[in-house]
Amino acid sequence: LIMSPAMWKWTCLVSHLLLSTTVSPLGRQQPVHPKRPFITFTGDQAEGNFNHLVVDERTGHIYLGAVNRIYKLSSDLKVLVTHQTGPDEDNPKCYPPRVVQTCNEPLTPTNNINKMLLIDYKENRLIACGSLYQGICKLLRLDDLFKLGEPYHKKEHYLSGVNESGSVFGVIVSYSNMDDKLFIATAVDGKPEYFPTISSRKLTKNSEADGMFAYVFHDEFVASMIKIPSDTFTIIPDFDIYYIYGFSSGNFVYFLTLQPEMISPPGSTTKEQVYTSKLVRLCKEDTAFNSYVEVPIGCEKNGVEYRLLQAAYLSKAGAILARSLGVGPEDDILFTVFSKGQKRKMKSLDESALCIFVLKKINDRIKDRLQSCYRGEGTLDLAWLKVKDIPCSSALLTIDDNFCGLDMNAPLGVSSMVRGLPIFTEDGDRMTSVIAYVYKNHSLAFVGTKSGKLKK
Repeated sequence: LIMSPAMWKWTCLVSHLLLSTTVSPLGRQQPVHPKRPFITFTGDQAEGNFNHLVVDERTGHIYLGAVNRIYKLSSDLKVLVTHQTGPDEDNPKCYPPRVVQTCNEPLTPTNNINKMLLIDYKENRLIACGSLYQGICKLLRLDDLFKLGEPYHKKEHYLSGVNESGSVFGVIVSYSNMDDKLFIATAVDGKPEYFPTISSRKLTKNSEADGMFAYVFHDEFVASMIKIPSDTFTIIPDFDIYYIYGFSSGNFVYFLTLQPEMISPPGSTTKEQVYTSKLVRLCKEDTAFNSYVEVPIGCEKNGVEYRLLQAAYLSKAGAILARSLGVGPEDDILFTVFSKGQKRKMKSLDESALCIFVLKKINDRIKDRLQSCYRGEGTLDLAWLKVKDIPCSSALLTIDDNFCGLDMNAPLGVSSMVRGLPIFTEDGDRMTSVIAYVYKNHSLAFVGTKSGKLKK
């Protein structure tokens, strides 16, 4: 196997991994290969965990987000530069942040947990967002991690109030003749009045510009954001949307989420809380977020439901997989890992499944739903955002593959689940991460497991 540079960096960085059994297309276990040494990097143990990494596709340099540190590593994991991000005097209870409004809470030295790390290739900078002051982001020069900017004077500069490192995801949409956009999605930790769950922000060329991270559009009535209504918390007190993965494809930006909802089990008159995995889609050019659509996704094999999303990765089909799926080799394929059931978000069961989705088929389901809603059929089916069922309104218009919504019939939910194709299951060592790419027409997937094994 010859790995691509990005894949090799990703594999090398995971320390203390054992090369596990390889699974043949028919699911038979192949002999375990002899252990080979991995190149490893160990940071300052006193500072805590690593949180995120990105690899520069042009240079192979690795940027690693940790607690109180950003590291720049060479392709063989040698430290080139470090940038300190914390600790600093703060209190997570200060809403809004104390630089916007005086806070009466006591300030103490507080760690800065890296929550998002993105490379802005067009402007040659790294966007590093942390947990201090409700999610302030630094813009660092890729070459030497010199701080180009750190906007914090306006409420729009605070992107997330959640200290968890795995609950924020950003996608950059780049343009040749105008400023780029940052679509950012975050759990709001019960503070919807301060943080939109999804928004699109300006990425100005000047890292210190006043408009950096401002909403792409914002007036008295409409803005480039979705907020969770406070009424939702009356129904589900601990409601939040947890973002697992995000990407752009074609004219759209997508986020894969996990979110709680109340359902009535068969034969029961009472409701219970479960978690549902959903794909969220938005048009890149939709400044009013009228194109917001949610689709439930899941997987089933031999009667077992896998509904709790753990990880995902976008890849191409490749010629061989494409033939078996009836799609083109350049079609987008989502590789996803789900654990069994729907009830245990924090303590997922060890039974898990690797499943694939053809993105075009999900988009076809969305188009069907949009067409039926604009014929006036059904309701908007998005209970958390529209607490009461709102009927779809009829309108005479053509809805094609790139339809981006109107100020009606939005936001919209798809009620029927899109099921993925299960290609591998693991009963004892839960799969927790996945990455995939195409090599000589073959589609290859790597999964990491709870016990620290890497499966190819």
